[in-house]
Formats: sequence, C-alpha cells, structure tokens
Amino acid sequence: MNSCIADMRYAGKDSFPAASIAADIISLSVNTGRSIEDIVASRYPSFQNVVSDMIKVAVRYGIRKKEMNLMDFDDLLVRWYELLEMEQDILEMYADNFLHVCVDEYQDTNIIQAKILDLLASRNRNIMVVGDDSQSIYSFRGAEITNMMRFPQRYPDAKIFKLEINYRSTPEILDFANRSIMMNTTQFQKELRAVRMGGLRPVFVPVRDAMQQADFVSQHMIELADKGVPLDEMAVLYRAHYQSLELQMELVRRRIPFQLRSGIRFFEQAHVKDVTAFIKVIENPFDETAWLRLFLLCEKIGSRTAGRLWEKLRTEKEPLKAALNPDFIGTARPHARAGLTRVVETLSYLGGDAAGRRPDTVIRSILERYYGGYLERHYEDASSRKDDLIQLAGFSTRFETLTDFLGELALLTTISEEHDTRLNGEVKHAVILSSIHQAKGLEWSVVFLIGCSEGKIPLARALKERGGEDEERRLFYVATTRAKDRLYFCHPLTDYSWKSTTHKMVAPSRFINELTLSSRGKRERILFDRWDVEE
Repeated sequence: MNSCIADMRYAGKDSFPAASIAADIISLSVNTGRSIEDIVASRYPSFQNVVSDMIKVAVRYGIRKKEMNLMDFDDLLVRWYELLEMEQDILEMYADNFLHVCVDEYQDTNIIQAKILDLLASRNRNIMVVGDDSQSIYSFRGAEITNMMRFPQRYPDAKIFKLEINYRSTPEILDFANRSIMMNTTQFQKELRAVRMGGLRPVFVPVRDAMQQADFVSQHMIELADKGVPLDEMAVLYRAHYQSLELQMELVRRRIPFQLRSGIRFFEQAHVKDVTAFIKVIENPFDETAWLRLFLLCEKIGSRTAGRLWEKLRTEKEPLKAALNPDFIGTARPHARAGLTRVVETLSYLGGDAAGRRPDTVIRSILERYYGGYLERHYEDASSRKDDLIQLAGFSTRFETLTDFLGELALLTTISEEHDTRLNGEVKHAVILSSIHQAKGLEWSVVFLIGCSEGKIPLARALKERGGEDEERRLFYVATTRAKDRLYFCHPLTDYSWKSTTHKMVAPSRFINELTLSSRGKRERILFDRWDVEE
C-alpha cells in the first residue's frame, strides 16, 4: 500500500491521503459492500477530488498482492467467501462437516461474515446466533445490524429466545433504559426485568458548563468514596474522548487517581502537542523541543534534517524572525521545501502580534491555516482529532494570554507526572474514564454520563450517517445499562462554538428530552430525578 501511495505522490498528488487512511477507506468499502465513492462522500469528503486516483490505488494494491502471493486481513474474509460461493464441492464439504453453527455477538457481523455463515449453514440449516440488537454500536467498523434484524426472514423456522432477566442493575435504571431504547423503530421488542430490589432513580444534573460539570463529578466522587463506595466502582462515560478534557484536569488537581480507557491523557496526544508547539514557538522562540516538533510535521523532513534546521536557528538572536526570512527555507533540501514552507507560512500568518491575541484565536488560526489539512492527510480519525482541538480552544478561552495558557498546561503536566510517579504506574483503586464504546460489557456501581447535550450525544456528525440516530440511541442505552446502583446524566448548559468563538446555550440530549413527555403531552411517571448544582 505504501508504495502505491508513493507512486501517487511522485505523480504530483500531494493532496492524496496517507497510506493508513487509504487502506481504511478501501477496507471499509470491502467490508460494507459500498463503493469507494460512497465511503469517501460520507466519511472523507475532503478527498473527493482524488476519488478516481484512490480507485486506481485500490486496483493496483490488489494486483500487487497477487504478484507477491500475499493476502491482507480483508482478503481472508473475501477470498473465503468467494471460495465457498464459487467452488460447489468445497462448499458441500464444509457444509456437511459442520452439523451445527453457533455465532456469538452476531449484531457486530459485517455483510461478508453473514454471507459466509449462511453458506456454512446452507446444508443443515442448524445455525444459532446470539446477540443484542440494542447493543449494535460498531457500524463505523462495518458492522451491519440488518444481518440480525433480517435473520428471521432468512430462516423462517428460527425460534427466538429473549433473555430479559437482568442481574446487574436496579429496576429504576432498567426502567429508564427500556423506555429509551423503545424509541428506536427497528428492533426486536424486549424489556429487561430486574432481579434486584428497588433503588435510586437516575439523576439529571444540569450544570453551567464543562468546568462545573467536572467540579460536580469529582466532588461527588469524593463524597461517595467517603460513604464507602470504592473508586474503582465509579466510572465516567462519554461519547467522544475530547469530552473528558476538563474532568481529567479537575481529577489531577484534586489528586483523584483515574485510569483512561479511551486513549491517552488529553495533553499527551500527538495532535495536541503539535498545536501547542506552534504556540510555544511564538511565546518562546528558543524552545528547541517545540521547533523540532514543527519541523517533523513537514513532509520529507526527518529527525536529522530537523536537527540541522534547528542548528541554523539556535545561534540567531531572534530565531522566529530568522525562520520567517525567505532564505531560511532555501537551506532545506529541494524535496523538503514545500512542507517547510507550509509551516513557516503559518508562523508568518500568526505574526509577531500573536502573543497579544487570545489563545483560542491562535488555536483556531493554526487549525484553519495548516493543521486541519495535515490531520485529514495523515489520520483516519481526523474528525475526532479536530474535535479535540476545538475542545482545547474552548478550554483556552478562560485565559487572557498565551503565557497564562501555557503556564496552566505546564503546571497540570507537572502535577500529573508527579501523581503517576507516586502511584508507580499501577493504579489498583482508581476511577475509570471511558468512551461508551469501550465500556461495552463492563459494569460499575456508579456511572456518570457526561456531555448529555445535543451535538455531544447524539454526536452531531454521527447523525449524518445512515441509521445514525438509532445507533446513537443504542450507545446511550449501552451507557445507561453499565450502572448497577447509581446513574447520573450531566448536561452542560453552555458549550464553546467554533463558528462564533463564544460559548452558546445548548439543549439537553434528545434522549433525555424524549422521555420527559408522553406523546399526549402529559407527564409520564417520573423516570429520573433532577439535581440542581449550587453555584
């Protein structure tokens, strides 16, 4: 794949995505049965101008694999399916060999996997699939919920057994979860029933913003711990990793140990470090580490070249001014000058007055002028990384200057490192911070679901996908059913707006609102309580 992409770049296709992104697009096309044009249009719109070239890469990639007598993971499925479909004697041998076929987590199968299973069971038709359509949450990986929903149509004599007894959660939590998932139009109707006795109703907690949300969650954790609830029996769940930024910082401040299941700590992420490197160079032009990081962002520049470029700047009285001199770009080798030019032009645009501008304005300029395009070319999860940086910009609005912003980051990083050292890297009793996806199958006594706002859950971009709202509601259902005893829904009333660069009012998640009133407009039985946080 890398050599195929390199051929495109040598042909002048600099806007072509990195090999990992191209591979992801091609793989998703194979596993979903959708065309590359469709995948790009729905998930990678910034590459629509190179779709025809991407199709050529996919063709060449297939040819190269055959020439080298190699298969990738997708081929293991596709060629297996083709073998069973095209070679009748082989199909009969395997279909006769397997009298019974049992499949677990069937709701997560893709189209090819479902077809293979149907072929294997084609002779004896003794196939049993186990799964929960209400927990089908992996369409972004190619999972196809219709495999499960249409199973009774493909096997009319199939018997359906509903496992509705729940041993984990209180009746109040299950009542809320049942009423929520009932809003989905496509599902197998079922209702979880609790074995446990009654407990507390879920609690809806409106808060001013993400900072007050972090304060409420961390303070309530301390109070619950004082009452005997172990820290490792508490979890904070969220739709996207960036939504945990303020909470991570508050937990660090309060010395509350936590483990991240959704990635690495916010300020340790590569893209956050990249953007802050621009700011550090503006604030302190003698910061060698920041300069080296910026040089390594440039295409065709490696560590040795980056070191040589820094050596040319380190002896200058004004390194930033020297870097903006056109002669500096000329010191790089010809093939590296285009990438270096883009970084230098970004620094030039920020200009000498950047130190006097608000941090969120500077972050916005970096993302729009350079780094947004860099993310799209190099990362398959570019949208998620952009969300992180938008959250960073929102967080930075509480600081008047770049100096104050960088000072807070340095302080929190130091405290975090000291905290990790004190714990020797092993946290036996710690709060869990996790995305909903990675919490599937797990359980805790207390669950805080943060960011219960429109645009956060359901995630705005997910609603644009086919069946997006239903899948987001299934995610909400998964989150609620992780709680055994206590469940809190936190709704920040304001959120940072990238368009207006201000904080705006945001509505509660539709998944909360839709359970407040019945279709007749009258209040139904109370499904959750409300907790108004004092200022």
